[in-house]
Amino acid sequence: MSVFTNSASSTPSEIAAYVSAVLGLIEGRDPLDVLRGTPSALDRAVEALGPEAVRIPEAPGKWSVNVVLQHLADSELVFGWRIRLVLAHDRPTITGYDQDRWAERLGYAEGDPADAIERFTVLRRVNLRLLERASADDLKRVGVHAERGEESLAHIIKLYAGHDLLHLRQIERIREAIPAA
Repeated sequence: MSVFTNSASSTPSEIAAYVSAVLGLIEGRDPLDVLRGTPSALDRAVEALGPEAVRIPEAPGKWSVNVVLQHLADSELVFGWRIRLVLAHDRPTITGYDQDRWAERLGYAEGDPADAIERFTVLRRVNLRLLERASADDLKRVGVHAERGEESLAHIIKLYAGHDLLHLRQIERIREAIPAA
């Protein structure tokens, strides 16, 4: 199993390794620049794929590009909720979620890829507006993640920027693995 696997059944040491690996993806980069660039990077990554290819999983039991897009759109919704909790409340509890369960139960495989990119892009634009006007004190505000403990808004921003890069790499890997690409 890869260090980038974020299973709901992960142990505390696996969670810590995942967080460290995701944060490592953004070393030397401005997290807000990464967040700003992801919508256009998604457009570029999927533009050459046809409607059938976008739905082909990398391998049996793995995600397709479409499922990744649906995940990113829902993750952006979660990101916005977490930003708002931390900015508006003192030390709010931040719940985790099982991304594989969401993918299965929310029908990610059947989702519309163009709709997912549109939802992601709109949500990201709104979330960036909040983040770009956040003060230095705002960035120090914390939430308490149910699995990872205390996390500042600055830390959450870095995690989501790394999360973007992780899934952009995943999309490239899937594109290389599927015959139609």
